[in-house]
Amino acid sequence: MTKIDIRKEESLDKALRKFKMRVRREGIIDEMKKREFYQKPSQRRRKEMAQAVRREQRRKREED
Repeated sequence: MTKIDIRKEESLDKALRKFKMRVRREGIIDEMKKREFYQKPSQRRRKEMAQAVRREQRRKREED
């Protein structure tokens, strides 16, 4: 669970900003979006392979 420390003189806006930053850094929002809809294992593998191909193509372009 994400937890932040709030000082007495700290405003609510600043505390909320801290919380959002911590949640984003921990990857909770990305994980939540990923789990929002069920994805079959074959779809997940296909997506991961496509991302790997794109990474490899980008790496090759940057080498040239």
